Amino acid sequence: MSTVSRRSKRVAADVGVSDPMASAEAAGLRYVTDAEPGIHRRKTAGGFRYVDAAGKAVRDAKMLGRIKSLVIPPAWSDVWISARADGHLQATGRDVRGRKQSRYHPHWRTVRDETKYERMIQFAGALPGIRKRVEHDLALPGLPREKVLATIISLMEATLIRVGNAEYARENKSYGLTTMRNKHVEVDGSKITFSFQGKSRVHHTIDLQDRRLASIVRRCEELPGYRLFQYVDREGNHHAIDSADVNEYLHAITGEHFTAKDFRTWAGSVLAAEMLRGFEPFSSESEAKKNVVQAIAAVAGRLGNTPSVCRKCYVHPAVLESYLGSAISAEGAKRKLERQITEHVRALRTEERTLLELLRERAVVESVASSPSAVGHTKSK
Repeated sequence: MSTVSRRSKRVAADVGVSDPMASAEAAGLRYVTDAEPGIHRRKTAGGFRYVDAAGKAVRDAKMLGRIKSLVIPPAWSDVWISARADGHLQATGRDVRGRKQSRYHPHWRTVRDETKYERMIQFAGALPGIRKRVEHDLALPGLPREKVLATIISLMEATLIRVGNAEYARENKSYGLTTMRNKHVEVDGSKITFSFQGKSRVHHTIDLQDRRLASIVRRCEELPGYRLFQYVDREGNHHAIDSADVNEYLHAITGEHFTAKDFRTWAGSVLAAEMLRGFEPFSSESEAKKNVVQAIAAVAGRLGNTPSVCRKCYVHPAVLESYLGSAISAEGAKRKLERQITEHVRALRTEERTLLELLRERAVVESVASSPSAVGHTKSK
């Protein structure tokens, strides 16, 4: 295991893994932002030139080599490049649609990927509290902000619809829960039907049977304006909900920087684990891989993703590695993990507890492998 990997495990144990500053520290990097002085790209007749914060041309071969290695798209505008080779953020710019894009240091990406184990364990621990607060807020009278946000969280868990992004809705006519319009929903008794164009211009029709949520959605639909999810403040004014509101609500409940995407990642991993557990025992590696492909395709269908995106971004690798038999299993670690499952975590559903145990086991194994006593030894396969 690399030095970066060992450091990331130690730091992640002490701080919130969602903290980018902690991730930068774990990777041995400096946390930087594009508000700091940096290098800027200027277009020329033959291509581009680069100038520092003082406006002087960058001529240092090592610096120019680093810039070249970032492979910044020519179409980007307003390009900023970190003056520090050890900056966690290496470059930012605007794509042809004006959307901000970023390039990160590879060590920072490695740490962020590796700490997904800890992040998902933290999210699993926070889920019972989130659900308890959501239940409370759904019962509030009227349509206050907390009740509408609780409704969106409930719908997100039940349907796995994306939270939505105003920019995508405006530019691509692709919608999520917070950007839904009244025309995208139909309520018939206890049945809610969402019909909308999602990401990548894929059309979705999703049905849900839930009397309480149907009643709230119907009341939202009756409010003036075309935005579906609005809340009514104490003065009777209407306000649209956006994805930032949802993430702020989650932060207020948990004290952590969890986002709507964490629900989809958790759900994708739980669904994949359940599907793989439902297969008959495989007799060969090729059969196991075939089952994985089938499971990923099914989960991708639920999430509205391509199988490749689903596997890369929404199904935790520990699920697949465990199924394929490449994960390390330590009986002692497993017994320790079982003792660690508290009454709080038992509020999770059975299939969610199963996934949490798997992730905790992996985290313990990885922690043991990255401990000082393990440094210099090769992890067994």
